[in-house]
Amino acid sequence: MATAQHRIAVLGLPDVIGFDLVIPSQIFVGARDEDGIPLYDVQVCSFDGGPIPTTRGFAILPGADPDFLTAPDTLVIPGTHLEGPRTDGSLDPQLADYLAGLPARTRIMSICTGAFVLAATGMLDGRPATTHWKYADDFRRLYPKVDLDPDVLFVDDGDVLTSAGVAAGIDLCLHVIRRDHGSEVANRAARSSVVPPWREGGQAQYIERPVPAPSGNGTAATRSWLLEHLAEPLTLDQIAAHAGTSVRTFTRRFRDETGTSPMDWLLQQRLEHARYLLESTDLPIDAVAERAGLSTAASLRKHLRHRLGTSPATYRRTFRS
Repeated sequence: MATAQHRIAVLGLPDVIGFDLVIPSQIFVGARDEDGIPLYDVQVCSFDGGPIPTTRGFAILPGADPDFLTAPDTLVIPGTHLEGPRTDGSLDPQLADYLAGLPARTRIMSICTGAFVLAATGMLDGRPATTHWKYADDFRRLYPKVDLDPDVLFVDDGDVLTSAGVAAGIDLCLHVIRRDHGSEVANRAARSSVVPPWREGGQAQYIERPVPAPSGNGTAATRSWLLEHLAEPLTLDQIAAHAGTSVRTFTRRFRDETGTSPMDWLLQQRLEHARYLLESTDLPIDAVAERAGLSTAASLRKHLRHRLGTSPATYRRTFRS
């Protein structure tokens, strides 16, 4: 029997950030089952069905009737320059009533400054959340009861999820797909949009960091090599040697390009591969750890619990089911 599609309503509020508005449609529509059937029904909506003004001088006409907003499984609030939530903490009565009337089962997500709208309702009080680092001071001034962390890409607090600016919305959508359907489906959705399949939510936002000038001395080739040798017990000296540079120079270039250290990045990739093996194979936990380069089941358990708060066996049962 076919499973009903998960309904995602993307509510555009003026003046919406156009890029944020289209992220959920692009990413979630790429999530399909093994037969190629879409797992989500994603619709962009406005309260009156009319065009949604953006911050860049054009408007977007929603394809969905406002009735789609009635009872979505997930509601997404993209970044917005909406007066009230962004200026004095007030909220339009229509919007306030709508958000307050959503069914308790509704999962709510925000991208970028969409978190201001959620905070204006009070639903973020006492909860962890994030938004674009550039607007963190304004957010704290308006919503001091929110546990704001402006240094991360996204925050998953169960039924309410918030993300930082622009591309972090992509990371959040992929994270939700992974949470709903596992790594394999999320990876396919990422490949469909030609974006990285995974950036950990706790990874730092790219705050005032200059983009390194293109050169033949980048770390991309070494990163590709690392992905082919995850199972090997590599040291930082060996990795830098592959890149033909000193450890200090390689580490600096690597952090400039990825926002993290070489060894932490390698650990992330190993955990990603371990999760894939747990989901897609019946290999014993020891074998999964060995193939992912984590040496032992104890090491895998330690890192998986630290990153995801769960054990390998529990993770496998959750996603294999």
